[in-house]
Order: sequence, then C-alpha cells, then structure tokens
Amino acid sequence: MPYPIDKKLVIGVSSSALFDMIKADNVFKNSGEAAYREYQQKNIDTPFSHGVAFPFIKRLLNLNKLYPKISPIEVIVLSRNDPETGRRFFRTCRHYELDITRGAFLAGKEPFSYIPAFNISLFLSANESDVKSATKNGHPAGLVLPTKIKDDDSTELRIAFDFDGVLADDEAEAIYKKTGDLELFHQYELKKTKKPHNPGPLKDLLQKISSFQELEAKKAKKDKSYKPALRISIVTARNAPSNERFVTTMQSWGINVDETFFLGGIDKTRILKILKPHIFFDDQIAHLASASKGIPSVHIPFGIANEESFQKETAPTKEHDINNSQFGLNLPL
Repeated sequence: MPYPIDKKLVIGVSSSALFDMIKADNVFKNSGEAAYREYQQKNIDTPFSHGVAFPFIKRLLNLNKLYPKISPIEVIVLSRNDPETGRRFFRTCRHYELDITRGAFLAGKEPFSYIPAFNISLFLSANESDVKSATKNGHPAGLVLPTKIKDDDSTELRIAFDFDGVLADDEAEAIYKKTGDLELFHQYELKKTKKPHNPGPLKDLLQKISSFQELEAKKAKKDKSYKPALRISIVTARNAPSNERFVTTMQSWGINVDETFFLGGIDKTRILKILKPHIFFDDQIAHLASASKGIPSVHIPFGIANEESFQKETAPTKEHDINNSQFGLNLPL
C-alpha cells in the first residue's frame, strides 16, 4: 500500500531552516562547490547545531509519541542541496532523534512545485526566493528569520499566529491601507461582522494542528494531572470592535485556540516575551523585526502588506547563497 501522506499533517523544511549551516555555507562561498562537498564528507558524522525551526520541529514530532497508532505528523526536507551533502542532514536528524526520513534533494532547483506532491501544509525556508516563489504559486510558505535560539527543556509546543494575512485573507489590511483611517476600518469590519473572512495561507495548518489541541483537551479532562503538549495563541493588532468579525471567522471554521490577544497597536513583542512561543508567524516585517531578536519568527509574505517586496524580485539562488534583502542579511538555506 502507498504511504498515506495525504492523511498526515506535513511540514516541509529546508536544511538550514532546521539546522545551523553557516560554517558549511562559508566554505561554499569562500572555496567553491568541490571544497564544500569535501568539507561535508569530512564532517559527515559531526551533527549540525540547532537552527531556528528546530524547537518547533522537535516538539511537533513529539506529538507522534502521544499518538503512536496513527503517527499523524510528517516532516519532509525540501533541499536545493544534492543527495551527497544530504547524507549529513539525515545523520544529524538521527543524532537528535528527529524522525525525519523523507524528502527531496534538488541540486539547485526550486522546491516549491513539490509542495502539493508531499501534501505540505507549511514550507519553512531561509531562502527568500523560494518562499516568494511558493507564495506566488498559492502554496503555504514562510521565511525563517535569523534568531538566537534559546530553547528550554519543556515538552510543550507553543505556537503563535498573527490573524490577518496569515490565518485569514488580507481583506481587512487592504481596507486599512486604502483608507489609512482606523475608525473607517472598524466601521467596515462592523458592517461585515456576520461574514467570515476567507482563509489565508496558514488556515489549513491551524485547522489540522487544532485537532490535536482538541484531543489534548479531552485527555486533560479525563486526567486532571495531565499537562497538554500543545498551546496555540493568536496575537493580532486588531482590537474591539473589529474583534467581532475575528470571532465570526473562527467560529465558522470550528476552531478554538488557547489564547487570543487583541493588541490594537501595542508592540506584539511585549506579549511574545511572556508567551515564549517556539514559532511565531506574521505577515508584516514591522512586527517581526523586534520579535525575531528573541523569538523564532517566520515571515509569511502574503497579500497587500508585501506588495512592495514582491515588486523587488529576488534572483534565484543556490541553497548556500541566501539573499534576505528585507533584513540586509546574507544567510545560508
């Protein structure tokens, strides 16, 4: 029987979204591809250090241990590297006991076209060009931003989402950008109170991950000492009265989350420092610039908030040469 990938919650990752590959990348930049391959072969049994997505992926895979009969989580590597250098990736996965065994190594080619084939609900990459290409083609993708990892020993997985342009479409943001008037924005949303927003790029991810939240809640109800392994939060710049349509939308999707913060312009980092999520998704660089200094952060380049960024096309790059132009950084994939 074929492996039931269509029944899994699948996350795609590039190699350096999961691991820190800066040293290897420097060898490639300074000495070329032959030296890079030699370096990887020489260090094949030396594990990579943790990358930005590591805390999230580690805890996500731990959900399989809670539900071993169905093992509902799958993590797939989509890499511009070649299979030879991919050997070190898989050996590093085994070192950290990460159950990642499937993927594609594309020798420099763009990975976005394979997202549907693997049933991927989110593709995480440090390659800006790859993330933009995926988003343009209607696939859920996020750019992992440089962050100093401060992982802890907890097994709880904490995920934080922005709402507009991430879980929902960018209709509300488009109205605000068009008018520039917050009061008119609230009036518009009040008129649409009973009409749910259309889904955004990560609605499918939230829908699937929230099903585990329901299972965890049932366990906690039966066993008062049980501590749920998953905590989902929404941190949005909305505030009353535009919270009304948010609630309508979430109810129409049949989704409940643990916490929702309606901040009305308050810096999101003030909340995120307390929540300490293992990953935070937002569509606006202005919100992420501060958060990414201490919180593993992912930019979702979707909708009107990112129109100018998409107009500045990023040339396709090899896996080892990442142009993260929005931050003025040069990072490895």
